[in-house]
Amino acid sequence: MKIISTDKAPAAVGPYSQAVVAHGLVYTSGQIAIDPLTNTVKGTTIEEQTEQVMKNLGAVLAEASSGFEMAVKTTCFLADMNDFAAFNEIYGRYFTSLPARSCVAVKTLPKGVLVEVEVIAEVCDYSY
Repeated sequence: MKIISTDKAPAAVGPYSQAVVAHGLVYTSGQIAIDPLTNTVKGTTIEEQTEQVMKNLGAVLAEASSGFEMAVKTTCFLADMNDFAAFNEIYGRYFTSLPARSCVAVKTLPKGVLVEVEVIAEVCDYSY
């Protein structure tokens, strides 16, 4: 197992990793709309926050020698299911390979954000 860490995505703020690679797959922790440079929530709309989430996921996936096109499964958490269409439009620009997905509305998310996404993806250079 290999722990993944990059300063191009928000640092883990608890007893967890940004991602872990095991048996040829990367499992990301949920990413929210935190700007890693300022450590603050970026954006107030679902569109702005989803874009930041995708930037964070892209950085974590890249650090793990993976990418959006290698995603196998995503789990998406929305604070309001009324944001589904707007979220889905941006999500679809990144996950063009159409991985399996679950998308649920939850009561609250960390820091009061509107969206959180986690990914399971294949890695390019699985050698451990």
